[in-house]
Amino acid sequence: MIRRPQLFFILTAVFLAACAGPGGEHVTGPSQTYTIEQFVKTLSIGGSSFSPDETKLLVSSNETGVFHVYELDLASKERAAVTQGDDTTFAEAYLPNDGRILFSRDQEGNEIDHLYLRDADGTVRDLTDDEEAKEHFTGFSNDLQSFYTISNARDPRFFDLFEWDVATLEKRMVYENSQGLDPQELSPDRQWLVLGKTNTTNDSDLFVANLVDGGDPVLISQHEGEASFGAAATSVDSTRVYYTTNEEGEFSVLKSYEFATGAHEDVYAADWDVVFTYFSRLGTYRVIGTNEDGYTKVKITRTETGEDLEIPGLPAGTVSGIAFSSSETLMKLTVSSDTFPASIFVFNLESGELVQLTDPLNPEIDPADLVASEVARFDARDGMTIPGPLYKPLGAGPHNKVPVLLWVHGGPGGQSRAGYRAERQFLLNHGYGLFAVNNRGSSGYGKSFFAADDGRHGREPLWDCIDAKEYLKTLDWVDQDRIGILGGSYGGYMVLAALAFEPEEFAVGVDIFGVANWLRTLNNIPPWWESFRLALYKEVGHPEDDEEFLRATSPVFHADKITKPLIILQGANDPRVLKAESDDMVEAIQANGGIVEYVVFDDEGHGFTKSANRVEGWEKLLGFLDTYLKGLPEPTEPTD
Repeated sequence: MIRRPQLFFILTAVFLAACAGPGGEHVTGPSQTYTIEQFVKTLSIGGSSFSPDETKLLVSSNETGVFHVYELDLASKERAAVTQGDDTTFAEAYLPNDGRILFSRDQEGNEIDHLYLRDADGTVRDLTDDEEAKEHFTGFSNDLQSFYTISNARDPRFFDLFEWDVATLEKRMVYENSQGLDPQELSPDRQWLVLGKTNTTNDSDLFVANLVDGGDPVLISQHEGEASFGAAATSVDSTRVYYTTNEEGEFSVLKSYEFATGAHEDVYAADWDVVFTYFSRLGTYRVIGTNEDGYTKVKITRTETGEDLEIPGLPAGTVSGIAFSSSETLMKLTVSSDTFPASIFVFNLESGELVQLTDPLNPEIDPADLVASEVARFDARDGMTIPGPLYKPLGAGPHNKVPVLLWVHGGPGGQSRAGYRAERQFLLNHGYGLFAVNNRGSSGYGKSFFAADDGRHGREPLWDCIDAKEYLKTLDWVDQDRIGILGGSYGGYMVLAALAFEPEEFAVGVDIFGVANWLRTLNNIPPWWESFRLALYKEVGHPEDDEEFLRATSPVFHADKITKPLIILQGANDPRVLKAESDDMVEAIQANGGIVEYVVFDDEGHGFTKSANRVEGWEKLLGFLDTYLKGLPEPTEPTD
């Protein structure tokens, strides 16, 4: 299986729970308020690689304030550090048959990821040849004698596929990607390579190359109109590839293609998108995942009998991150919810024993003070139904109306989904409601909904946010005069667009590395996004052909219209939204006498991974909101 890096940093969703007690009586607020530092001390920890002897799990954890690699002992539940230092580092895998470990890191958020090997004696080697190249580990061969990577060292625009010998670390090129196709799946017998091609954000194709015959890739996704195709997994016997497609309806279904005959077959469908499928190494188990209204649902099946696997004793929440040990004796999975931080469990497939390996919630926080969510829906001005997870702070009600922030996800085609997030709970704990609107263009609600924002950025998707604010005003616990807007990445663009193009709608704005100038962004696309470049142009606009439109929809050119207070958080090394965009936005607002606060982190990129930066940024963000949205007096410096 070839794992592919995500193209967009997605700022995840926010959700709500009603907090009226039986009969609707008033419910008190949280037992105490917590600092952002207390919330951030809740661990983010995850990993899916079992050690060769299946006694440990390789994980990434931010317990020191920076993500590093650890070995998690399955018996004692203790963690031993593998890496250390100031550089954010993520676990990849144990090499089979010995104690060597693969991990990856970039340089302070610049997304130039390299692959490293830690030998049994602790020696670390950078396996990526070119300093400026990106290299991603994509999985092992089924016989565990080799592993695969994709690298853009030959051509910064395209990723070639390589196979590495586990014993000698000698590598060979499996596929030279001269056509700009994306390697997606390789059959276990190494004969068939499945590749993808992005035509637009709503249309893609699949190709198959016979590596034994050395033939050119052959299109296998012939279709009319726009439809998405994505390879999911190849069968263990190398006879077919499983893929998802929405060719025949609004939602993606699972199908298969037989390499020898070219026959396509239906495999699985649901009322929502099928988003992935994969097998255990020997093919005994298959996992199918669906995205159901923003919640991941998984179906684990014994392939020989078709029987669904039951796991008794799991807590309520979303199950994700399922991985099997090489012997297929153990299965790792993660359970999470708004009030239950992602926790690692291991299930013994032979004995039926379930063990929780991590309990990441900071013990200083009372779980009863956390807020769960429900999904709200409203009709936009043109009748389109817009969904969104909504959070109601504890104690909010008709006699205690609270300020609310509209939380806009990144993407553009992201989706706000359930799950614990320190920053969400921090704002909720301090009395701010949150509504994570999944405006048109969000994924997960059908291909028509997903395509509804194309060429309309700064208009219809923004109008959905305005209509979301009007919906919030109908709720008896919302202070109608204190509704702000917050978002990161594309969501940050929506914040800037709201303040520039609808300047009287929201009381404040919080922009986290948001696009301010589409012309600059589209002219500075990283080279490794080449296969996605034309699709992004069709989605947002072409920097030459659509210059007038892009100027009209870029907030930096309309900053003189901004009248409401704004705070901007930015990583200095962001390769997607350059710091210069935020610099220009701040300068333009200040030139017009506007209120803008600016927080820059010199060691971050597109997303803040270091705990100290998250604490600093969100402390300043809360102070900004307390001053300009809640209307509290500004804090004063202590006097001696």
